[in-house]
Amino acid sequence: MKKQPVKQSAPEGSLQRQLSPMHVWAIAFGCVIGWGSFINPGKKFLANSGVAGTAIAMILGAVVMIIIAFSYAYMVPKYPKAGGEFTFTKNCFGKRMAFLCGWFLVAAYLTNVPMNSTAIALIIDGLTGHKGILNFGFHYTLAGTDIYLGQMLPAMAILILFGWLNIIGVKKAGFVQTILASLLVLCVLTLFIAALVSAKAKGVNMAPVWGFDKQAAMAANATTSEIGQFAHKGTSGILSAVLATFAIAPWAYVGFDAIPQAAEEFNFSFKKVSFIMMIAIVFGCFVYTSNNTVAAAALANWPDRVMAGEWVVLVAAEELLGTFGKVLVGVGVSCAVLSGIMGFYLASSRLMYSMARDGYLPQWFGKVDKKYATPKNAMIFCIIVSLSGPVLGREALGWFVDMCAIGASIGYFFTSAATLNTARRDKDGSRFLKIMAALGVGFSVIFIILQLIPIPGLNGVHFGTESYIMLAVWIVIGLAFYAKQRKFFSDRD
Repeated sequence: MKKQPVKQSAPEGSLQRQLSPMHVWAIAFGCVIGWGSFINPGKKFLANSGVAGTAIAMILGAVVMIIIAFSYAYMVPKYPKAGGEFTFTKNCFGKRMAFLCGWFLVAAYLTNVPMNSTAIALIIDGLTGHKGILNFGFHYTLAGTDIYLGQMLPAMAILILFGWLNIIGVKKAGFVQTILASLLVLCVLTLFIAALVSAKAKGVNMAPVWGFDKQAAMAANATTSEIGQFAHKGTSGILSAVLATFAIAPWAYVGFDAIPQAAEEFNFSFKKVSFIMMIAIVFGCFVYTSNNTVAAAALANWPDRVMAGEWVVLVAAEELLGTFGKVLVGVGVSCAVLSGIMGFYLASSRLMYSMARDGYLPQWFGKVDKKYATPKNAMIFCIIVSLSGPVLGREALGWFVDMCAIGASIGYFFTSAATLNTARRDKDGSRFLKIMAALGVGFSVIFIILQLIPIPGLNGVHFGTESYIMLAVWIVIGLAFYAKQRKFFSDRD
């Protein structure tokens, strides 16, 4: 009797190769597109940058991310381990730089989870048509916003559920992620086509195309008909409009780089990594630009609605397609939020697992579940930290965006620098690769400067006060972990 082949299982304490190319694309795209693509047109993009400024910034941002993606595509086959940028930095620049890179990457990935969760209450409000339907139970005020127990409960339930899904198996998580990402693309594409064929969407509605000074307009009680006097004009105004959105491109596209975090779980050739990354970035650029443009084109008075704090993408969809449009946005933004939570849970837990396995964090974070072969303890930590999102409320969105942007920028810097270092050492990098890596280093530094340093004449580009405070707190927590592992860091690299 012929023996049946025995299925090989991963060694105990290691991760299993269960992710297909489609799973990995869905993880990357789901991370790139979260709540921001649907909610930020009203909160940030249209006022700060308008239709033209946002489109230019997003396209430029996508080009820069593709340039940086070449470095990831080169480094992943070199170091096919969970940890991505952290692993690259460790092998090229030593322990201390690796810890710096890894800790800020944790901030980039992990802040996206609570960031997405805070949008859940807004989705429920918008879809039910009853603003404040969740405003019940215990409540308090933070940053001028009332936060209710009723808003916290569904967000916390989602965070715990999707954390559990990540614990019980990466293949299950990848399957769910693929469904969510596919539905998201379908919803956005349908809304875009509806705007193209509808007589209600007009180019004239998009003015002011470079955005306007929202605070000054609100202080003057300006209306849409008067908004022209507050529009961004001239070289300085247009440059500020573009840079205000370009500066957060690392936040907008963070997620394509989540691919290396799961490198140990790929069941396919690493040669496909660069293509998967680029497709995720291009799809992300389309979603950001499309949602922002459709919102302005469909609404003749979008400046009024922006100043009133309305969800302009939802209002525009309802204007174009009625109730179906509302449902379309509801499904799309729900998929974006849930896929973002799922993807960033995976990325942040794998990163912390990798750091703990190599001695950079306490060993507790590196424990792999015996039954499911997933980094259970790192995932539990991520769930606990993420529960801060519903507690801090909707006003924390901007603070999380800034933290994510600086963390991603630092990760991009180290990956590009590691590529230059490795290509020089191994003498196998093409001239094209070295140019792309050098550009990646330069753009990363530009992002960091724009985020951290106030530049005269460029308004709305750098961190706000609360973001600086969150950055300081994160640095202090990192120093505490560093001190706990000081014996490890004192040893020679």
